[in-house]
Amino acid sequence: MPLSLTRAKHRFTVEYPVNASPKILYPYLASASGLSQWFCQDVRLDEDHRFNFIWDNQSHFAEVSSHRTNRSVRFVFLDANKRSVSDANYLDFTIEESQLTQEVYLKVTDYSEETDDIELQEMWDSLIVRLRELMGA
Repeated sequence: MPLSLTRAKHRFTVEYPVNASPKILYPYLASASGLSQWFCQDVRLDEDHRFNFIWDNQSHFAEVSSHRTNRSVRFVFLDANKRSVSDANYLDFTIEESQLTQEVYLKVTDYSEETDDIELQEMWDSLIVRLRELMGA
């Protein structure tokens, strides 16, 4: 039986309260300049409006597959040739607001090969600390 070259995917979801309005939070989640301040080494837009996320000096291209202004954005990662792949990794940011308490929450869904929930929790916790510091929240 041949070995499969694809690794199983894992969906990790976590929610954080953020002390900022959706209008303040959204640009940090949906723009290259906002993301580059807290999420990774750098984020650039290429000529085809694909996002280039740079970690450890390596490019990872993604397209916005859906977005709702001040509500949500989903980045679907592409292959090395900047093409769509089936069952692609994605990153989803959703801003939720409690009608009862008026609190704002950021829900993060990270769908990738990373399966260590503890490592993912620690990574996202530290990223959200940076994001909150930027927003003064």
